[in-house]
Amino acid sequence: MVVQDVINHLEELAPLAYAEDFDNVGLLVGNKNTKLTGVLVTLDTLEAVVDEAISEKCNLIVSFHPIIFKGLKKLTGKNYVERVVMKAIKHDIAIYSMHTALDNAIQGVNDMICNQLNLKNKRILIPQSETIKKLSTYVPKNEAEQLRTALFEIGAGHIGNYSDCSFNVEGYGTFKGNDASNPTKGQKGNIHTEEETKITVTYVKHLESQLLQTLFKTHSYEEVAYEITTLENKNQNIGMGMVGELEAPMDESNFLTHIKATMHTKCIRHSAFLNKKIKKVAVLGGSGSFAIQAAKQSGADAFITADLKYHDFFTAENSILLADIGHYESEQFTKNGLVAHLTKKITNFAIILSKINTNPVKYF
Repeated sequence: MVVQDVINHLEELAPLAYAEDFDNVGLLVGNKNTKLTGVLVTLDTLEAVVDEAISEKCNLIVSFHPIIFKGLKKLTGKNYVERVVMKAIKHDIAIYSMHTALDNAIQGVNDMICNQLNLKNKRILIPQSETIKKLSTYVPKNEAEQLRTALFEIGAGHIGNYSDCSFNVEGYGTFKGNDASNPTKGQKGNIHTEEETKITVTYVKHLESQLLQTLFKTHSYEEVAYEITTLENKNQNIGMGMVGELEAPMDESNFLTHIKATMHTKCIRHSAFLNKKIKKVAVLGGSGSFAIQAAKQSGADAFITADLKYHDFFTAENSILLADIGHYESEQFTKNGLVAHLTKKITNFAIILSKINTNPVKYF
């Protein structure tokens, strides 16, 4: 087993195509073809974590936060980022980060928070847009079914809970159809050959490279004509934050006590109590002030997140309970979820959960 094998399993859970544009995700240090000796999963990659990987004989660190975020111009060891990278390279340890790709995954960071709080009826708080695409191409009639099958086998036509989403020239549908009414002529080189069928399928954007490879491999033409368009639909299975419901309503003080117990946090900064029951809860791991309005619009009674500033609490405006539980505290169970995912996928290889508490914030 090599590093890339683990990456493949991680990207099934959280494709990097859905990471935010500002982020730095993927393999940050190391060679994807390196043979694995062990995998260590952590929230942050610090020097102590690299030392732990060395001690545990792990040559791949799977980290939620990226150790390299801004560009490195020098490697002199003058700060903790440079020292981590230098030590990892010296000991042939690869580092892979998921960050906002996992934030946006349907079973990612926010789903893990919801599970920890035992929330039900979960849905994405801020669905991503422009993640669904449409491919249109022409193929000789006698090859149409073969191409359709090949595209569907790699995941094209499967959007959320909908399967076999394809098109014909007459419009959109959940069916597969030929354009027998107005056939055109295909060509190989400059030689006109046979009647064609138009095939149009929808797909999620992280499949694009694989879809095009399959198209070129399956299609008989030397040069394949195709068109790709991006749909404006919001993807209900990809996006930031999540909304769920408690099994039974709780008053606000009991709700905060529930958060303290389940999220293992010593301190909660919150907005004014509204003297109402909490039933619907929005969550967003990490810095979530940008999602306050979305939480209010969702009808949530409370919004759990981190890194709220003084003026953010005013935006509650007596309509929602804001609860800042701390950045580390909101994401701390992420590494447990990653270990659980990899353990299910890789049954014959040890996946080690880091024992290092990487929280830089201390409480007195």
